[in-house]
Amino acid sequence: MIPFRRRPKLETERLTLRLPQHADWKPWADLREEGAGFLTPWEPLWAPDHLTRRAFTNRVYWAQRAEAQGTALPFFVFRQHDQVLLGAITLDNIRRGPAQCGTIGYWIGEQFSRRGYMREAIAAVVHHAYSVLDLSRIEAACLPENVASRGLLEKTGFKYEGVAQSYLQINGRWRNHVLYSSLRPDRRGRTDVG
Repeated sequence: MIPFRRRPKLETERLTLRLPQHADWKPWADLREEGAGFLTPWEPLWAPDHLTRRAFTNRVYWAQRAEAQGTALPFFVFRQHDQVLLGAITLDNIRRGPAQCGTIGYWIGEQFSRRGYMREAIAAVVHHAYSVLDLSRIEAACLPENVASRGLLEKTGFKYEGVAQSYLQINGRWRNHVLYSSLRPDRRGRTDVG
C-alpha cells in the first residue's frame, strides 16, 4: 500500500495556494475566458481545446505528477475569505544539484489585478522555495513592455539580469524577454571553496 502524502498548501494573510483539483475546472475556465483579452498578449497561444474539461483534467494530472516528482509546484491562488479563484502561480523547472533553482510564472484574473494578491503569492512561493525546498535561486522572465509584471517582480525583491533573445513564443511570435532573479539571502555570493 502506498502511504498517503499530503499535497503542499501555502497560506498567507489573504490567500490559499494549492494544487489544482478537478472541481476547479469551471471557475478556472470562466476566469480565463472572461480575461482572455487581458491574458493572451502575455502568454503562449492557447490550444483550441484550452478551456475544455478534458484539457483541464490533463492539467490536474500533470500538476500532481510534477509535484510528486519534485519538478514543479503548480499552485492555484484562492482568496481565503470566500475561496474565489484569483489566478495561478507555478514554480517550474526545479533543478537540483549545483543549480538548486527554479522558475516562476504567474497570471491573475483582470478583475483581481493591482490589489497586491500576486505580490503576496510570489512572496509565499519564494519563501517556500528557500525554506522548504532549499533552493538558492528563483528566476522569472517577462516581456519588456509588461510594465505591471516587471514592477511586481521588482517589488518582490527580484533583480533585473538582462535580456534573453527570442526566449519564448508569446501570442504566436518568438519574443525577447527581460530576465529577473531572486537569490536566497544567506547564499548570496557565498562559495564553499576553502
